[in-house]
Amino acid sequence: MLDFRIGERVKFHPDGSPELLGTLTRYNKKTVTVVTDAGQHWNVYPGLLTRANSPGSAAANSNGSGVARFPNRSAEE
Repeated sequence: MLDFRIGERVKFHPDGSPELLGTLTRYNKKTVTVVTDAGQHWNVYPGLLTRANSPGSAAANSNGSGVARFPNRSAEE
């Protein structure tokens, strides 16, 4: 379960449905909660998850620190 971090993009394939993409939002006792791009909440066993490489995640973590830089808002004022 700790292979994934809260806020990480993941994907999983529920039985009888197409593959779903979402964001891991919470650790539960035996599952994790994933909010899909459509806004659905799923409790998923961590063994069924795989990492989803979203286009924005590579750019945000390109420096390897796990910190994304936001524009300076004071320059807008």
